[in-house]
Amino acid sequence: MLKVNEYFEGTVKSIALENEEGTATIGVMEAGEYEFGTATIELMTITSGSLEVLLPGEAEWKTFETGETFRVEKDVRFKVKAAKQVAYYCLYI
Repeated sequence: MLKVNEYFEGTVKSIALENEEGTATIGVMEAGEYEFGTATIELMTITSGSLEVLLPGEAEWKTFETGETFRVEKDVRFKVKAAKQVAYYCLYI
């Protein structure tokens, strides 16, 4: 069954699914700056656009472009900045 998620007053939306790869979301973000928390390890792949990411323990933001993936560890908070709309695929492991 698909589950629709909405965050930050509707500026971030995703659809969650479960399949043989595990649990994943496919989502979009409006331009803006956001902070997320994790309950599992997350592998986030940018599918359209680019996203600046500040991972826990890092001092500098890193930009991820279409096709690139970054990993976020379990039970941490991380920040992202989108200059324009961005789409992503997130796999929870």
